[in-house]
Amino acid sequence: MATIVILGAGMMGTAFAWPLADRGHSVRLVGTHLDADIVQSIEHDRLHPKLKLTVPSAVVPYAVERLEEALAGADAVALGVSSAGIRWAAEQLRGRLTPTLPLAMVSKGLEWDGDALHVLPDAFARACGETSLSPVGVAGPCIAGELARRVPTSVVFTSRALAQAKAWAELARGPYYHVHCEEDVVGVEVCAALKNAYAMGMGFGAGLHAKNGGVTGSIALHNYEAAVFAQSIWEMRQLITELGGDPEQASWLPGVGDLNVTCNGGRTGRFGHLLGSGLTPPEAIAQMQGATLECLEILNTLRLALGHPAALRGVRDALPLAQHLAEVALDGAPIAMPFERFFARRATARR
Repeated sequence: MATIVILGAGMMGTAFAWPLADRGHSVRLVGTHLDADIVQSIEHDRLHPKLKLTVPSAVVPYAVERLEEALAGADAVALGVSSAGIRWAAEQLRGRLTPTLPLAMVSKGLEWDGDALHVLPDAFARACGETSLSPVGVAGPCIAGELARRVPTSVVFTSRALAQAKAWAELARGPYYHVHCEEDVVGVEVCAALKNAYAMGMGFGAGLHAKNGGVTGSIALHNYEAAVFAQSIWEMRQLITELGGDPEQASWLPGVGDLNVTCNGGRTGRFGHLLGSGLTPPEAIAQMQGATLECLEILNTLRLALGHPAALRGVRDALPLAQHLAEVALDGAPIAMPFERFFARRATARR
């Protein structure tokens, strides 16, 4: 059995420890500088305060100041930080990683470097100064609270070095954690990032319905939601193609699968519901009580890329939904879904 270090003790970073512990591995869970209360809670009574679950006995908590101690003798490392914490994590781990040490990332997002968009595994490797690293991205439909309750889950591990993805799959897979391996890092990771933004837009429908006095039922704004869902997958395919990945990734676990689960049970869908109900972005953020909202990060990153004259020229007019979501969430614009601009490239091609 292996000794595995997870850096980041938030909900998903900690939930990732469950299948590893159930495989018999020893897990060293290192909290970031933002996770002190979580580490203390686990040390005191084994309770993760956000997951509201007792952490497996094989998981040993470490404060970030003990990172070097935790890494000693590790057989594999996983990052459980948010996309905003990737560069911080790279600083902490620089010089401590090698190409032969399997590295996984549950972090989701894209990075804009001023000239181009990059998926997070590539961005992390560059930030570490280790271009020979081939981090394994963990993507696909997986809610932390369900994973930690051992709900059957199917995910995708992706790496430019397929052997690294397979090595991590062997460490993690089990009777409820089903792992598929892919070499198409761009396609998988673009889906993993964008689903957070589009799930917010999917939440608008239920919020608008409630704002107008509607109640949950078979008659609501399901037609509205279905069109937004379809456009979301369409836009994922456009951006994946533009960045050199396989657009078919949007048609299975990384795309439709992850978007579905994030709409139904993720925090981003709840945030979209609050915006649809009439709250301003600051009011909705306050209602989320400190939950990490990756949708804001990814929408801002996309906006920066679309605003650059030389970037994403092939999809500049093909992402009307993403652009409107940015206007609503970042600028406080009213929701006015641009349905007439949906599927424009498809309609042009068919004509």
